[in-house]
Amino acid sequence: MHRFFVDKCQVQEESAYITGEDAKHLEKVLRLKVGDIIELVVGEELEYLGEITVVEGKSTQVKLLELKQVQRESPLEITLYQGLPKASKMELIIQKAVELGIKRIVPVMNQRSVVQLKTKKDQQKKQERWQKIAYEAAKQSKRIKVPEITLPMEFNRALDNSFEEFQIVAYEDEEKKGIKDLTFLHGNKDQEVSRATIGLWVGPEGGFAEQEIESLKKIGANTVTLGPRILRTETAGLALLTMVQYESGDLGG
Repeated sequence: MHRFFVDKCQVQEESAYITGEDAKHLEKVLRLKVGDIIELVVGEELEYLGEITVVEGKSTQVKLLELKQVQRESPLEITLYQGLPKASKMELIIQKAVELGIKRIVPVMNQRSVVQLKTKKDQQKKQERWQKIAYEAAKQSKRIKVPEITLPMEFNRALDNSFEEFQIVAYEDEEKKGIKDLTFLHGNKDQEVSRATIGLWVGPEGGFAEQEIESLKKIGANTVTLGPRILRTETAGLALLTMVQYESGDLGG
């Protein structure tokens, strides 16, 4: 069943209106028509079943049929600080991280990053592309909220803007401490998990510079190993996110 997001201002009484690119996609690509049933997320809060009643150019009218009571968002609010990788790897990371329940992704230009987006124009162009990928992934995975993809940041700026209660760093030179050693992730499994805020840090292809690791440790970040094998940057972030979600989030039931 196709899924669309609308703002609260696009709802009037028992009807909602899909406009812009979504309306065009609905009619021209998906070829949906009057009488078709779709899913509609209103204001990233409420999920409805709706019936298309009018399809006309730039606007589609949908009658709201049923409010669905489904909890789809993770109890953890996780931000991925991802070192900028080469080629299209960032698109894969964003798509899969959204499916796994990420809250926010901050693309980071590290000291050893091969990719450096110097101009504001280049940064905005990439961010717009990445945000669109997050939007489509949120629809496919039936998310209620579309994760935010920020503009790329230099490492020091990303560090200054990190606000999460707990910080975890995937570090290839860490030999002793792993996810299982982080006591804040392990509580009473019978109790409801609190909405902890967690920052996950993953370096680019060249890894973190020693100075960056020291800066992370100064803010109380925990460096962890992801196992005996070295993971590519596009694998490490997703593996780390999966482990954290499994331990204290909603993966695994």
